Amino acid sequence: MQRVRVLVLNAALGPLDYRVPAGMHVEPGSIVVVPLGPRQLIGVAWEADRLPSDAEVGDNRLRNILAVADVPPLGAPLRRLVEWTADYYLAPPASVVRMALASTSALEGARTITEYRPTGEVPPRLTPQRAQALERITDRQGLIRELATIADVSDAVLRGLVKAGAIEPVEVDIDTAFPVPDPGFGPPVLSAQQREAADVLVAGVDAHAFQPTLLDGVTGSGKTEVYFEAIAAAIRAGRQSVVLLPEIALTEPFLKRFHDRFGCEPVPWHSGLRSSQRRRAWRQIACGDAMVTVGARSALFLPYKNLGLIVVDEAHETSFKQEEGVHYHARDVAVMRGLFEQCPVILASATPAIETRQQVELGRYAELKLPGRYGAAELPTIEPIDLIAEPPERGRWLAPKLVAALEETLAKGEQSLLFLNRRGYAPLTLCRHCGHRFQCPNCTAWMVEHRLTRRLACHHCGHIEPIPRACPECKEEDSLVACGPGVERIADEVAALFPDAKTAVVTSDTIWSPAKAAEFVARMEAGDIDIVVGTQLVTKGYHFPNLTLVGVVDADLGLEGGDLRAAERTFQQIRQVSGRAGRGEKPGHVFIQTHSPKARVMQALITGDADAFYEAETEARRDAGAPPFGRYAAIVVSSEDQAAAHEVARLIGRAAPEVEGMSVYGPAPAPLAMLRGRHRFRLLVHARRALDVQDVIRGWLGALEWPQKVRVIVDVDPYSFL
Repeated sequence: MQRVRVLVLNAALGPLDYRVPAGMHVEPGSIVVVPLGPRQLIGVAWEADRLPSDAEVGDNRLRNILAVADVPPLGAPLRRLVEWTADYYLAPPASVVRMALASTSALEGARTITEYRPTGEVPPRLTPQRAQALERITDRQGLIRELATIADVSDAVLRGLVKAGAIEPVEVDIDTAFPVPDPGFGPPVLSAQQREAADVLVAGVDAHAFQPTLLDGVTGSGKTEVYFEAIAAAIRAGRQSVVLLPEIALTEPFLKRFHDRFGCEPVPWHSGLRSSQRRRAWRQIACGDAMVTVGARSALFLPYKNLGLIVVDEAHETSFKQEEGVHYHARDVAVMRGLFEQCPVILASATPAIETRQQVELGRYAELKLPGRYGAAELPTIEPIDLIAEPPERGRWLAPKLVAALEETLAKGEQSLLFLNRRGYAPLTLCRHCGHRFQCPNCTAWMVEHRLTRRLACHHCGHIEPIPRACPECKEEDSLVACGPGVERIADEVAALFPDAKTAVVTSDTIWSPAKAAEFVARMEAGDIDIVVGTQLVTKGYHFPNLTLVGVVDADLGLEGGDLRAAERTFQQIRQVSGRAGRGEKPGHVFIQTHSPKARVMQALITGDADAFYEAETEARRDAGAPPFGRYAAIVVSSEDQAAAHEVARLIGRAAPEVEGMSVYGPAPAPLAMLRGRHRFRLLVHARRALDVQDVIRGWLGALEWPQKVRVIVDVDPYSFL
């Protein structure tokens, strides 16, 4: 009898043992279907010596594996990555392996779907909506819902055209192979610096060995073109590549650049894909036919058959840190996957994180620098505006000097960008009569006014409500006042100052899909937008040669809250958004509105002396024993019952072990003391770098019990301190 250990996709169960029936072949990594009571669960066969089981069962009590999925088994490097991620981030292995099996429909056999395409026939009854649909669909093919969205008509209009014979159904195999990128399709003209860096990266790919490399280049230096050469080398060698991007909105501009270089698009992977697209991508990746994948952090856990290169673009971005479920950091996990796969890892950034710089300093990462912009483009000039000495007019948020620069840029027919990392119209709405403030009922947070949608919204839990005419507290009508600016308010001010200018608001509220990002890029390139008002969504990845002016509306905003990385993140964001200016032949100019022009971070931005800023910031971290010189882990206790959460937090605090080189602070209410209806308390563990803090926490919490209604989450290397 063959006995096999199976990691089922249920974190509460742990690994279970099953019998392999005669004639069935199961190996480590095989994806199987197993019985559990009356249910059937998906799981992965695992090496028993690497995954201890708490439920030892005699051979005579084992149940049979029901089926083996007709897909390649998860490779040993991916299984080792699952184990490492679960161990390092104190997560159940089942929760990690679930990310590798992100498309359960991919485990089913061959499938087809029905798509629709125009026949060229004109229906006898051609209503305006039908005409609009046929005009906009042109020769596209897709699902009814997709075509209706493109045509901006209802599904019923499309179904009417099907009945009329103007659109026909087509049976499509949803697992058709993706086109193979051609490494020789559009070879770029590289500068000497770019060529030197590209040659080093290509040699690393050809060596088939693990080597993390920081590709540190100023904005506009052509980092993407450089690592494209490494991707081309991997394609020539018949090996797969994955490129991680921090934002879904960046996928569309990247796809266009990739198409220009390789003659086709890479395989996308992000939350915006429909189920059939995820299935197709997963299966092609697993069998090795998808040569290049580009996607969000979750693309890192896909079952690549023959991985030859990992690229983390904008590697400094905090959005690579997962804040729900498994609290992993994709940048660090990418390096570990490169180690297990024995392939190079490229971390590309214009503003590398201090943690990455320290790894370079220690000699663990190689470094390649691109200090100048590509071609004739020059770095923009940066000028501060002291909001105390040169304040905006009363009731406005843009200083006179910035308004004059906007006017001058418009007169020259060039484009401008105003950056404020705050969505909506205003961060706080209150009653001028009684002082009532609108707070989210589920979170310790103010409701943000969104005038475009006429809603008050919580940016933490998503709760929305209409803006009332009267104050709910004192019933006074027309007494509500918006406090502070968001991007919508800045856009209103721009419209009042420049009524003829074409303005676009770019945030995650307006650019929520790659298609919306593509529409924005097309409008910018066509000159259909004069002034962009946007959040951090526009600070990276976009290349608009006619954008010459950047105004940072409130440079001090990111410094609030006492966050460990506040100064570093502010520097990175403003440096990145400054890099949008002057990327073509026209010179760029940046204005930074600040109340503290003498602050170290502002001086570093103005003078361009990044090294001095990073040195001072690194020394401050070293003195405090903060990452990367020490370690943090947050223990967050939450429950809908505040007393229960508080009691468990105190229990954990009282049981904290006395360990040399480790301190435990708290418990205390988390800064966001209530989130999504759950009361939250936090303990912060601070340890020296060499201490195995995970092992300490595992033993500490493993000895305790608490009610099921209380949730305890451990966040190793936390990025959010809310």
